Amino acid sequence: MTAIDDDLLLSAADDAAEVEYIRKQLPQELQEKLTDEQLYYVLDVVNDYYATSGVLDAEPDEEGFIDIDLEAVVEHVLRTAAKEQIEGLDADSVLLIVQAEGDYVDSIAEEETE
Repeated sequence: MTAIDDDLLLSAADDAAEVEYIRKQLPQELQEKLTDEQLYYVLDVVNDYYATSGVLDAEPDEEGFIDIDLEAVVEHVLRTAAKEQIEGLDADSVLLIVQAEGDYVDSIAEEETE
């Protein structure tokens, strides 16, 4: 295998771990309702939003945190999903996914600092 193949496998494993973590954080009803494909889709759109919106370029507060308007993230996901005709997502579900994604990122950061 090449280094690129190894990176792709590692990235896929990281993505799968993130989706598994998020799924466990969701209420049972959403766990049953949402597919892994929908979760991956939301994560991709959220990551695209963070990369292109400039939100991550903001000045962190004294604790090192950046204030992210979750409602704006949810609106972006829902607009993008509507354009791409992705069904089965609503504001409440997307908000829970975005919050769980943030918790996952925080948990990874905590593991790295230990």
